[in-house]
Amino acid sequence: MGLFKGKKETMTIGVLTSGGDAPGMNAAVRAVVRTAVHAGAKVKGIRRGYSGLLEEDFVEMTTRSVADIIQRGGTILYTARCPEMMRPEGPEKAAAICRKNGIDALVVIGGDGSYRGALEISKHDINVIAIPGTIDLDVASSDYTIGFDTALNTAMDAIDRVRDTSASHERCSIIEVMGRKAGHIAMWCGIANGAEEILIPERYDYEEQAIIDRIAMRKKLGKKLHIIINAEGVGDSNGMAKRIEAATGLETRATIIGYIQRGGSPTCRDRVFASAMGAHAVDILLGGGSNRAVCFLNGEFTDMDLAEAIAMKKDIDTYLWDISRKLCR
Repeated sequence: MGLFKGKKETMTIGVLTSGGDAPGMNAAVRAVVRTAVHAGAKVKGIRRGYSGLLEEDFVEMTTRSVADIIQRGGTILYTARCPEMMRPEGPEKAAAICRKNGIDALVVIGGDGSYRGALEISKHDINVIAIPGTIDLDVASSDYTIGFDTALNTAMDAIDRVRDTSASHERCSIIEVMGRKAGHIAMWCGIANGAEEILIPERYDYEEQAIIDRIAMRKKLGKKLHIIINAEGVGDSNGMAKRIEAATGLETRATIIGYIQRGGSPTCRDRVFASAMGAHAVDILLGGGSNRAVCFLNGEFTDMDLAEAIAMKKDIDTYLWDISRKLCR
C-alpha cells in the first residue's frame, strides 16, 4: 500500500530522543516502531539525539528491537546535547543526512529545545513530528508531557522521607526539586507534600525576609516542622538554609534531590500516555500530515502545527498556585 502520498511505496521513519531523558521515552519509541511496522513502514533508530543524527549513528529497528523496554526508565536510544544544531548549518546538515539515508520523516521526542531543532530541520524539506518528552511539563502546546508523572512521584516520595527525619529533629527542611525554568514539579509537590513554602521561578519575588518572618511566626505558635519546596530555577538552597537558621535559631538543612527524579521505571500514566503519543505520531505521518506537534489537550490526544506549538507560552496552573497559597500554613 502507498504510505507516503504516492512518493514511495514504503515509508522510512527516523526516531530519536533529545535533551534531558524522561521516564516513558522508551514507551514512546516502542509505540513509534510497532505502529509503523504494523503499517508496513520501516524505522531507523537514531542514537544520541541530534548529535547521533549528524554523525549518522543509526540502527534498524523492528518489533523485537523494542521488546521488554516499556518498563525501563531512561532511553535505549540515548540522548545528548548538540551545540551544532544551534548553528545555521546544523539543521541543514541534519536534513541532508536524512535524505542521504532514505529517511522520509523524523519523529523527535523531547522538550522545548528539541522542538526548536525539529522546526529548523523541517525548514529544509524534512517532515518532522514532535512528541513532548520532558519531566518539567513545560511544553506549552500540551497539557501533559512524558515523564512528568514519574518524576513527580519520585520527588514526592523523597520529600516524604525527608519530612519524616525532619519531624524527628524538629527542623526546617529546604528540599530542592528539578525545574530550571519551570516550577510545575515544585508546585505539585508542595501541594502533595503539605509544604509551608513553595518557591518557583515563575512567582518567586526573592523577598527572603518574608519567608523568615513567616517561619518565625509559626515557630512562636508552636510549629516544630517546616518544609520548603524550592525549584532548581530559584536555587541557592544551601545558602538559604544557613540564612534561615541564623535568623530564626531553627536548625535548617537543605536537601537537593537531583537526578534521581529523571530515573526509575515509568508510572502507568507515563507508559500509557507515551504509547498513545508515539502511535499518534505515526498515524499523523501515515495520514499525510506534516510538521506537527503531538499534544494532549482538553483530555484528548491530538496535534497542531509545529511552528504554532513552539510559539505558545506556558505558565503554571494559576488555580493550583492560588490554592497552594491557601494550603501553605
